[in-house]
Amino acid sequence: MGHDHAAQQANRTRLTVAIGIVACVLVVEVIGAWLTGSLALLADAGHMFSDLAGLLIALAATVVAARPATDRQTFGFQRAEVFGALINGLILLAVAVSVVIGAALRLLTGQAGEVQGGPMLVVAVIGLVANVAALLLLRPAAGSSINMRGAYLEVLGDALGSVAVIVAAVLVLATGFTQADAIASLLIAAMIAPRAFMLLRDAVRVLSESVPVDTDVAQIRDHILGTTGVVAVHDVHVWAITSGAHVFSAHVVVEPGVLNSGGAGRLLDELSDCLSHHFDVAHSTFQLEPAGHAAHEDQSHR
Repeated sequence: MGHDHAAQQANRTRLTVAIGIVACVLVVEVIGAWLTGSLALLADAGHMFSDLAGLLIALAATVVAARPATDRQTFGFQRAEVFGALINGLILLAVAVSVVIGAALRLLTGQAGEVQGGPMLVVAVIGLVANVAALLLLRPAAGSSINMRGAYLEVLGDALGSVAVIVAAVLVLATGFTQADAIASLLIAAMIAPRAFMLLRDAVRVLSESVPVDTDVAQIRDHILGTTGVVAVHDVHVWAITSGAHVFSAHVVVEPGVLNSGGAGRLLDELSDCLSHHFDVAHSTFQLEPAGHAAHEDQSHR
């Protein structure tokens, strides 16, 4: 427990420092985009803003997830992370669409505007150096925590965006091809859009209480039916409170001897262990019932 607490504290410290780095670079890129006229810098700043939101969500998740459940929030506050991901996905999508529109207008009209390659290159290099520093800071925890891995990937996306801006700035300086700025902004938008859709898809899947993608209900049902003393299973439900926190409930029809001989406790332990070990289900609930009981229930069964 002490080790886990120390690891959580270390992760919070890493996230806090990374947030400070990204926030500073965001301000520099916004000012740089305004001074240089670079759409690519502005696109990367928008990308970085959404990633800053993602880092803040990751930091909040380390705090909120530790809060105990209450009578009003019986599963705790873990779903706050999902709402944050939904907002972040919408922001990402809005940034990608606006960048594509701006870049398309510049390319189609042939009016790239005045882009100052020198200052643009300086700002992009500062952004890349800062992102690499944040990556090195987050990397030690990325392998042991899905939350920290998400934060690491956020910053990695920023670093790739900075590389695209650097290439565009070099082309502007070397050849005077100012359209490279608009092309770079399209590349950044292409990096943003897939992640936006994945975030929105995952958030909607959790909020709609769909079965998690890595869970096979048929396999779970087969495992339960293969347990000694189980006759049938119905009213099977699997959903997630947040990413990685799967919840399961089912009605399990058992042999008369299980209930009559006091074997219900043993069977519940066996079923819970099966769900936890084989399907990574954090919380499972089973209603044990005798044969024929389902006929008294109102809802249809699966």
